[in-house]
Amino acid sequence: MMRETDRISPDELKAFCVAAMQAAGVTAHDADTTAEVLVTTDTWGTHTHGTKQLRNLLKNFREGRMDIKARAELCGEGPGWARFDGHHALPMPSSVLAMQTAVKKAENTGIAISTVNNSGHYGAAGYYAWLATRQDMIGLSFTNVDPGVAAPGSRGSVLGTNPLAYAVPTGREHPIMLDIATSVVAASKIYALRSLGKPLPEGWITDGDGLPTTDPGQYPLAGALLPMAGHKGYGIGLMVEVLTGVLAGGAFGSDVLSWVFGDAKPVNQSHTFIAINVGVFEPVAEFKERTDALIRQIKNAPKAKGADRIWLPGEKEWEYREQALANGMSLPADVRASLQGLAEDVGITAAFLA
Repeated sequence: MMRETDRISPDELKAFCVAAMQAAGVTAHDADTTAEVLVTTDTWGTHTHGTKQLRNLLKNFREGRMDIKARAELCGEGPGWARFDGHHALPMPSSVLAMQTAVKKAENTGIAISTVNNSGHYGAAGYYAWLATRQDMIGLSFTNVDPGVAAPGSRGSVLGTNPLAYAVPTGREHPIMLDIATSVVAASKIYALRSLGKPLPEGWITDGDGLPTTDPGQYPLAGALLPMAGHKGYGIGLMVEVLTGVLAGGAFGSDVLSWVFGDAKPVNQSHTFIAINVGVFEPVAEFKERTDALIRQIKNAPKAKGADRIWLPGEKEWEYREQALANGMSLPADVRASLQGLAEDVGITAAFLA
């Protein structure tokens, strides 16, 4: 069992994840792509959406929610768009392919969009948005999720947490990157606190009668998450549902199933990826210089009393990543426990788990 003081390098963690997936029957390509997504997410400090999720992803294969032999299929395209059928394959390779396709098309069209239906839980939305910045493009990433969020006036769940992310290329600064659920908090944080036996902060969820509660015990079978910023978050979550499930020709609303709970049936999530080629609007170097100037303007603004710094979206994650790449990561207890369980599931061992 790993100790609290143990640290692991991203490369070692990725090698373990690849080995675990290949032991479960995942191809080398898909294992490498998926591990890259999940480990990068851990290096950002977003451990709720990193390698902790791999154990349940592989369970999805065994339980019939996903097809280990499937591959995403391009089923329609034009100069500025592409539509993929995920065929319930591992979601990370399908999602990377879709964003790469949008980026490639945006080289000629200026802006391009790709959708994926019949997919599953793709991890952190921000990873795919960030992929676009590596090609000097603005990236946007959206996914719908099984219902777990109330609408104003509803007693139960109406929409999923429906995350969205954007990332903006910069010059000397780190990319601007925002990755958020449209609920007041991501559902994974509810599960994490519940596993630790801790109550929730006020304003996160409602109970079976639609009233506020701090008890995570019945969620998601009863009660619902609240949307961020009330009706504003509800409206944005609905937009994500339209841009993903409806636009992609996939499941939407109550037809999207949980990737963890309930009957072992295909999840049927959908994803949408948008790439914006800033180079068609102005020279890339000029765009980056202007974006850096905006960042400096914000960070140099007068500080509130008691504040010593103004943070940009994603800035904390980039600093965490720099530390992780240089010194390794100390993984939270729930992540370590999940990795230990994963090793036991697939019958492998790793030195850092001893």
